[in-house]
Amino acid sequence: MSLHASDQTMAPKGAPEQRADMTPATARRLGEAANSPFTSKSLERIDEALTMASRETGIYFSLYVGRLSADTRRMAEALHPGMGDKASNGVLVAVDPGQRVLEIVTGRQSVKRLPDRSCALAALSMTAAFGSGDLVGGIVNGLRMLSDQAGHPHRFR
Repeated sequence: MSLHASDQTMAPKGAPEQRADMTPATARRLGEAANSPFTSKSLERIDEALTMASRETGIYFSLYVGRLSADTRRMAEALHPGMGDKASNGVLVAVDPGQRVLEIVTGRQSVKRLPDRSCALAALSMTAAFGSGDLVGGIVNGLRMLSDQAGHPHRFR
């Protein structure tokens, strides 16, 4: 199961491409790159949100910010298995600011705790923040909302 959200106010048209394949372990390395679209402080916020969402839920969260192909859904679904063994219990949040598209892809196990309705609520919050120009805030708050919706893992064992 997964969700597709497209909003014409998500990002200004012609925004520069921002690409980052982020997991908690790689967010810091991206901040060290000279051409990173994120500041160090922004990366720290995203890293913390990814780490806390994964730690609190037992679900593996990953983030992709960058250009998606014309078929954004298909590309996001193709990126999801890149989580390897964690894909089944994983969630990929893919954001393409240039196309103003947000995709949330859930794995076979994680969808049991994050159905489409829960993802839609997070997507609505994220696109509202993106529309006001707050890419990082939208990502962080969206991850928090997904984490809250999924709850703690002990409830689901």
